[in-house]
Amino acid sequence: MYLGQPEEAISHIEKSIRLNPRDPNLGGYCWALGSCHLLLTHVEQAIDLLRTARTENPRFWYIHAALAGALGLGGDLDEARVALAEAIRLRPEINSLARWRTNAPWNTNPQYWALREKTLNVGLRKAGMPEE
Repeated sequence: MYLGQPEEAISHIEKSIRLNPRDPNLGGYCWALGSCHLLLTHVEQAIDLLRTARTENPRFWYIHAALAGALGLGGDLDEARVALAEAIRLRPEINSLARWRTNAPWNTNPQYWALREKTLNVGLRKAGMPEE
């Protein structure tokens, strides 16, 4: 996913879930799978997977942030704002796109960032996340 090839990551993530459907890290797998689908603009599928991820593990800020982006991209701005507020409550130092990029250097691959700019970041902006 972070190499900018989300379609290639999907089969690997799905296999991980199939091999161990009760893995305590299922929320992380669902987040990764939902994020891949979001990068591919499969917005409804991404929302469903990210909601599952949130149910599995509501403590991870990035699950709420990804859900906020998917919901924003899908046009559900009220729920997107709620998800974004929860992400920022859980990780207050990541309160802008610039801060997210600075605090997550693995997000800087140009291919990944180009996909993210068309999807996740658009949704996050619609949800109210500032640039700086």
